[in-house]
Amino acid sequence: MSSASLSPPPTRAWTPLAVLATAQFLVVLSTSIVNVALPRIRAGLGLDPAGLSWAVNAYVLAFGALLLLGGRSGDVYGPRRVFLLGAALFAASSLGAALANGLLTLVVARAAQGVGAALLAPTALAMTLTLFPDGPRRGTALGVWGAVSGVGGAAGVLLGGLLSDAYGWRSVFAVMVPAAVAVLVATWRLLPADRPRGGRLDLPGALTVTLGLTALTYGLSGDSWPALAAGVLLLGLFVRLQRRSAHPLVPARIFRVGSVTAANVLMASLGAVWLGLFFFLPLYQQRVLGFTPVEAGLTQLPLALTITLASWAAPRLTRRLSGRAVLTCGLLLLTAGLAWLARAPADGAFLTDLLGPSLLIGAGLGAAFVQLTTLSAAGVPAADIGLAGGLINATRQIGGAIGLAALTALSLTGGYRGTFVAAALIALSTALIALMTIRKDALR
Repeated sequence: MSSASLSPPPTRAWTPLAVLATAQFLVVLSTSIVNVALPRIRAGLGLDPAGLSWAVNAYVLAFGALLLLGGRSGDVYGPRRVFLLGAALFAASSLGAALANGLLTLVVARAAQGVGAALLAPTALAMTLTLFPDGPRRGTALGVWGAVSGVGGAAGVLLGGLLSDAYGWRSVFAVMVPAAVAVLVATWRLLPADRPRGGRLDLPGALTVTLGLTALTYGLSGDSWPALAAGVLLLGLFVRLQRRSAHPLVPARIFRVGSVTAANVLMASLGAVWLGLFFFLPLYQQRVLGFTPVEAGLTQLPLALTITLASWAAPRLTRRLSGRAVLTCGLLLLTAGLAWLARAPADGAFLTDLLGPSLLIGAGLGAAFVQLTTLSAAGVPAADIGLAGGLINATRQIGGAIGLAALTALSLTGGYRGTFVAAALIALSTALIALMTIRKDALR
């Protein structure tokens, strides 16, 4: 797809952005909305804890493993085509999950949902970056992108509690069907048809990296050393294949563009904090403070609102300050919020012990996420823009899996306080790395 074919006049670009942002919202929502409904899924299908974990793992594995392939497929075959395929698969698999009558059908549906999400996320980001070339409008568009990503995580906790309490666990999947169909129809009508760019998809590389990321993600989420070892070996083989391939899935040139490498390293670290926070904060609220699932979801609203505001403000601040300054300040706000959260007592209250940390954390996450997403694509040529979208999503996902595994192990000995302290230290180290690796004039 040429840039011209996807670049409507400025005033008309925002409607397609709303469609693409809705797709990103669904991708994030489909993870967080299920976590709250897990007890009802277990009771409804009669699952044991091991089987129940696959309601989450099947999605995470498929999504994380196929992001690079999804992004590169958009570069080769056209992002709109791949996006439409992803939306159709996401809608169908969401319906399949809602109708599941046992563990096997639920796991298959969730895996298919993850595949659909892996096609949606990178191509939606690629089309957004093409709709909004470098400049202030791109920063604003990515502010919207960051806002819906943050809100999707927080909204899932609330919606999952409300829907599962009122209509049962099947409703958390069913609610995504009409939304995905609406995205499919709107994309078909609003975004112009694209053409394949030509070139070939590196099938040996695609197979190797998909298997490698699957093994690595499974090993991290399931604490399986053989899977971890297999993942590392397969990813090492993937790197070797890429050096020899005439049409590599991940060409080395992309890492020589601007701050792409630094942005992906930092996003992996931010992903560890992001996923760990949205996993442990609701657990802390429910298990320690005694909140109901709905109450835990409602207390996420200030966090979601602050992420939205910070995502909107960050690009505007970048025009006055440096991109590095906004990114570093965001990470320091995140550090302060997590450190404050770690001091919350076992008998804490929302207004006195959680609201303040939530506001700081939301401001930090929103600012940092938008800056890193922008940096990950700055200067990337049009032929690799889908890959850039897949790469930044994949590093966030893998970083999140590594961080969640480490924080889960730490929680067994350090409790929730130790977990939040560790997350604060990760955020602080990320801020220091940003200061050392990001140029002061980045994104000016």
